[in-house]
Amino acid sequence: MSKLKFRIAMSLDGFTAGPRQSVEDPLGVGGMRLHEWVFPLAAFRQEHGMEGGIVDPSTPVIEESRVNIGATIMGRNMFGGHPGPWRAANPWNGWWGKNPPYHHPVFVLTHHAREPLVLEGGTTFTFVTDGIGAALKQAVGAANGKDVTLAGGANVARQYLDARLVDEMVLHLAPTLLGEGERLFGGISDLGGMELVSTVAAPNVTHLKFARG
Repeated sequence: MSKLKFRIAMSLDGFTAGPRQSVEDPLGVGGMRLHEWVFPLAAFRQEHGMEGGIVDPSTPVIEESRVNIGATIMGRNMFGGHPGPWRAANPWNGWWGKNPPYHHPVFVLTHHAREPLVLEGGTTFTFVTDGIGAALKQAVGAANGKDVTLAGGANVARQYLDARLVDEMVLHLAPTLLGEGERLFGGISDLGGMELVSTVAAPNVTHLKFARG
């Protein structure tokens, strides 16, 4: 049975993005600091078509996150672009160019309908307008027995966490404070039956893994 696995980088004060997110600054002011630990990793660089990089205790965490994944769910903000209806003359096609690093079906939650976007490398973005349950059902079907990754952002993640649909969660806790921005756990009072199962300390990050018992 497919599991829904969620992973996200977060500041010490609970934010997954800084304030004033935009097309020019998609992670908001200071948000890039949440990800500084991953950029030098060979595992990250290879996934994005770059050479070189280092190996450290974060490497197996990144490698494990890719195992047995058949589909991804994300929110409209993570897919990116302007708010509101899609611009027919010049539609936003994501941050990742013609060959995104997913290489499997991706389901984007949005309020605005759009035809599927087929890109290179096996990635097709399907835009889902009828809620988190419908997106999960489609993703599980497309995953063909493999697991589904919940990529974020925080708003979509809160909905799945609140509905107790997340089976596994990895928080990449960065040693920085943002003060304001997009908070992950606002309004959530428990982890939906998940418990802490592992902690990995690495340079500039601590990885906290939660799973259902």
